[in-house]
Amino acid sequence: MRNVESPLGRGAGLLGLLVLLLPAAAPALPAAGDLARAPKVAEAITLFSVWAEEQLAYHGRPGLAIAVVHRDGPVWSAGFGVADLETRMPVTPATPFRIGSVSKLFTATAVLKLRDAGRLRLDDPVVRHLPWFRVDAPSEVVRALTVEHLLTHTSGLPREGAFPYWTTHHFPTLEELRAALPRQRLDPPPGDSYRYSNLGLALLGDVVAAASGLSWAEYVEREILAPLGMAESAAAPSPKQVARLARAYTRRFPDGSRRLLEYYETGAIAPAAAVVSTVEDLARFAAFHLGGGGASAEGVLSAATRAEMRRPHFVYPSWSGGRGLGFALARRDATTFVTHGGWIGGHRADFLLDPERGIAVVALTNADDASPGLFSRKAHDLIGRAAAAAAAPPPPPARPFDPAWERYFGVYTDPWGWEHQVLRLGDDLVIYGHNYPPDDDPDSAIVRLTPTATPHAFTMSDGEPLVFEVDEAGRVQRVRRRYEYLAPVD
Repeated sequence: MRNVESPLGRGAGLLGLLVLLLPAAAPALPAAGDLARAPKVAEAITLFSVWAEEQLAYHGRPGLAIAVVHRDGPVWSAGFGVADLETRMPVTPATPFRIGSVSKLFTATAVLKLRDAGRLRLDDPVVRHLPWFRVDAPSEVVRALTVEHLLTHTSGLPREGAFPYWTTHHFPTLEELRAALPRQRLDPPPGDSYRYSNLGLALLGDVVAAASGLSWAEYVEREILAPLGMAESAAAPSPKQVARLARAYTRRFPDGSRRLLEYYETGAIAPAAAVVSTVEDLARFAAFHLGGGGASAEGVLSAATRAEMRRPHFVYPSWSGGRGLGFALARRDATTFVTHGGWIGGHRADFLLDPERGIAVVALTNADDASPGLFSRKAHDLIGRAAAAAAAPPPPPARPFDPAWERYFGVYTDPWGWEHQVLRLGDDLVIYGHNYPPDDDPDSAIVRLTPTATPHAFTMSDGEPLVFEVDEAGRVQRVRRRYEYLAPVD
């Protein structure tokens, strides 16, 4: 895809201080279709871009790459700031970053692909695929630990392997990780509660290898990245790919300085942290997980399986969110977000899906104190919602009330005395269901009826059928609701 200039132009509308502190937005991807040119979407892009540049400049953050997706493809993507503080190389949508724990979504996708191929089951005990697996727990507890427990972070395993790798940046080999496992305790029991575990996802990578006959990295690259056209992404990046990464920086210290962080391999923890990608490629992955992508996507995972991954499989006791298969689920402003964040040595990522609206946002940053979630949420609210509104079909033309429906007015009952009243609300024919005691909210008692092409036949709000059975004079003899019957009350 060719790059086009950001809708802002080069630094348009910024205060002089911001221009001095931060380069203007780098070129952006063209939109899929015409959504980016829709007036409200273009306005949202301009507003977001000014705000994003201001945020980076004020807080002294190096760079940001971001992409907004609607259904099957990118609406807009752009880079802000720099990938290298020394050379001032700008961030673009093609700049590669480490994505940290967003890598777990590729591991989860691999597991579900193998499940669909019949190579494993989600309720398989982990020891079925990793017979060497031993931890400090009774054998019956170890045998109860399943693949799904690892996917939902409900295994009871510790967060990390028994090594200080986040301090030293020296990660264990698979053999070293295996040897240390018997010293690590499994508590609480599997399925009992949520505890985020990089160790658990590392073990899932081993399950992928055991079930597929390939290494975790080979399977992800061959079976997921390649079919989805993610040519700039890698599970085991080469030295050339590492050299192209945006530079990674520590937080900003009190004197305003940042230290450069060197790239490090993640060894046996790779399935939880090792993938490198760009927002262009991750936009493809996001469209795939929204259910789009066409035939090539179906070849990776069916739409039904992708929906299964987005559904809750474990709900937090607070009911504020939960875990899908690989994904985190969170509620905000009456919207369920399907998401995952990532951090690894100066690079941070946020992967955000809003399946109900068909919106996704991916944000990548290159400093420890950057907040990609701040940018992804704002892009969702400004650009994503505008794109969803612009893509929505126009509402159907108003349908006037048909006076012939007045013959259906009245009260109907079942043999047990439950009564239902047919009446008019505005231009709609509705049934008001009388409850005992009555509902506190009258709206909850209303079922709206939509006429069909068949005389006297309607569809209820839930899509189920309702038919008024009339005699030759047109009088209602009974009402067939789904498979039940209601009789008129004189």
